[in-house]
Amino acid sequence: LAGGEAQRIRLATQIGSGLVGVLYILDEPTIGLHPRDNTRLIGTLKQLRDLGNTLIIVEHDEEMMLNADQIIDIGPGAGVHGGELIAQV
Repeated sequence: LAGGEAQRIRLATQIGSGLVGVLYILDEPTIGLHPRDNTRLIGTLKQLRDLGNTLIIVEHDEEMMLNADQIIDIGPGAGVHGGELIAQV
């Protein structure tokens, strides 16, 4: 499975587990998703949040960012050229 697919399978398992107070860190979970599935994934992530969990998501997808509670932009570049807080919304 690709990284995004494996992350989504683990998320589906977590929804049914009833765990709360968990920190989830996801790296671009929307990669390779159809827009319809993006919407479903966002709904799943909101469910996890509403159960009392925290989610940190590295993402470039506009729809995901529009649905975020908070956005932090780190840069200005990648690797040794980044790591500075550029913006926080």
